[in-house]
Amino acid sequence: MATSGIGSGLDVNGIVSQLMAIEARPLTVLARKEASYQAKLSAYGSVSGALSSFQSALKSLSSPDRFQTVTATPGDATIFTGTATVKAVAGNYSVNVTQLAKAQTVSSAGMASPTTTIGDGAKTTLTFEFGTISGGKLVDGKYTTDPSATSPTPAFTQDAKRSVGTVVIDASNNSLQGIRDAINKAGIGVTASIISDGSDTPNRLVLTSDKTGASSSMKISVARADGAPPDSSISDLLAYDPAGTQQLKQTSAALDTKLSVNGVDVSSPTNTVEGAIQGVNLTVSKVGESSLKVERDTGAVRGAINTFVKAFNDLDKTIKGVSSYDAATKQAGLLLGDSSVRGIRSQIRGMLSEEVEGSKLKNLMQLGMGFKKDGTLEVDSAKLDKIIANNFDDIAGLFASMGSTTDSLVSYTSSTSATRPGEWALNVDALATQGSLKAAAAPADLNIVQGVNDQLAMTIDGVSATITLPARTYTPASLALALQSAVNSASEFASKDVAISVEADADGKLGITSKRYGSASTVTVGGNGAENLFGTSPEIRGGADIAATINGIKAEGSGQSLTGARGTPAEGLKLLIAGGATGARGTVGFSQGFAHQLSAIVDNFVGSKGLVASQTDSINSNIKALGKQKEALNVRLEAMEKRYRAQYVALDAMLTNMSNTSNYLTQQLQQISNLSSQSS
Repeated sequence: MATSGIGSGLDVNGIVSQLMAIEARPLTVLARKEASYQAKLSAYGSVSGALSSFQSALKSLSSPDRFQTVTATPGDATIFTGTATVKAVAGNYSVNVTQLAKAQTVSSAGMASPTTTIGDGAKTTLTFEFGTISGGKLVDGKYTTDPSATSPTPAFTQDAKRSVGTVVIDASNNSLQGIRDAINKAGIGVTASIISDGSDTPNRLVLTSDKTGASSSMKISVARADGAPPDSSISDLLAYDPAGTQQLKQTSAALDTKLSVNGVDVSSPTNTVEGAIQGVNLTVSKVGESSLKVERDTGAVRGAINTFVKAFNDLDKTIKGVSSYDAATKQAGLLLGDSSVRGIRSQIRGMLSEEVEGSKLKNLMQLGMGFKKDGTLEVDSAKLDKIIANNFDDIAGLFASMGSTTDSLVSYTSSTSATRPGEWALNVDALATQGSLKAAAAPADLNIVQGVNDQLAMTIDGVSATITLPARTYTPASLALALQSAVNSASEFASKDVAISVEADADGKLGITSKRYGSASTVTVGGNGAENLFGTSPEIRGGADIAATINGIKAEGSGQSLTGARGTPAEGLKLLIAGGATGARGTVGFSQGFAHQLSAIVDNFVGSKGLVASQTDSINSNIKALGKQKEALNVRLEAMEKRYRAQYVALDAMLTNMSNTSNYLTQQLQQISNLSSQSS
């Protein structure tokens, strides 16, 4: 490209550059507009970020538990520690721990070698039951009769909540070591080990229940699978009935944790004690006495309220920073005069002055909140302390979404976005019931024989499984316990949270009741043992769902749960009705506190179709349009520059030609002049 005229000395580049600088002035205007839009986009980004941070703080305040925290502080944490729920009642308690929970341990007679074969290898079943030992006395590790005791004879009562475990011993594992491994592999709630005591027959099989508590004591039965008497070598080693033959020796008794709370005796199967003090869980570590102080965590409530105030002030500061004029710096905010930002600030500040429907405390001013002259929110500590002291339980309703009931057997479970604040009357037409099956007569034969009358094909709440009862002779009560244990421990039922209770009435008739409530609760029984246990025509009843109205409108029942009808203010409101009577059951209420309401407003601002998104989309659209204008202008300028350059290059060439012609003519004239001078 030429930098100046080829012959004329014309500065083509300079002329074209100056002309293009003038032509390109619209690009500068467009760049300034784009920079302005980018600055506004950044400002809206900071507003969006501040709104999102504000909403995060609101969500942490949306749970009533945040405002109802209770602490449980022991005087001596080495004896026990405590945790409290919102249901805990404030007060001072005296706790005296006198015994810690332990698991039962029993040990066998010693053997010279852990690998020596025991018995003839015939298939033998070890049946483990768990329960409570009572009566008699313990002498040298074995329970015996004590004529002086209130209950002289030892007794074993099976725990219906624990499943019966079985272990098969045969020629592949009939040694001390093999039995140990078979028990551990079975996973029946017992840990087996071999301990050497250093004697001539040092190897002892030691069995320990995996659970602590008095009801975790073991009973071990030995039986041949073919019904023949068990090999004496196996039964003499392992048979253990605390109320009968005891071939094993107890080395550690199964014990409950025992303590007293304000003088009232309490026991627990584990070292975690639940419910002794309402809403408080204790974890005991050693025997001893200590105080326990249960109190409302007022500090947590103050912290939650201060979190709310700070979150609002941080948001307000950000909005003011981008939308106001700073007289000190004489700087205007990037969004000064923007109606959308003004609307965001106005709506949020306006919400703080409104009242919460359905809450006992109605507005934030009752907590001591108010605006200072500079527009920030502050809290009057003295007024807040007074509310905390006198209305602690009502504070949560100002912030969180929560329900309330006047009937102690009716509890609020949850709500949805469709639920509206209000208070409504509850009327129960029919309570929920459980599915059940009642035998027509007592069992025809209490002797359960393998392959004859030991199997039950059961369907409970729509889930089916085949249950096999351990072969033995029962009483009606022990048969009920065995059936309940077998069903509740079956993997098909346990995996679906299906369970039953079984009872034998005074006439010995068995009754099965599903743990589930509602129309999905059913019990049916088949199999080779069904007729023996329940007769040919047992009474079968399906469960029924709760039937009730909220504010006179029929609600949807499912088991004991009741949900407000669609299209009503109570839509989505879920209640649990745990019992009681039919008829009027008081009122249920629902409130949406400031945290919920403000979060909903912020959703309208920062959502994908919200106000901020709409504004940023509009700005991005303008930036995109400017980009297209710049692109089109650059194309036009490029063409214009080519045209200018071509024109001035042509001018340069013309001027060069003219200069050359001028030079030629000058030379010719000079030659003519010279010739004329010579001729004269």
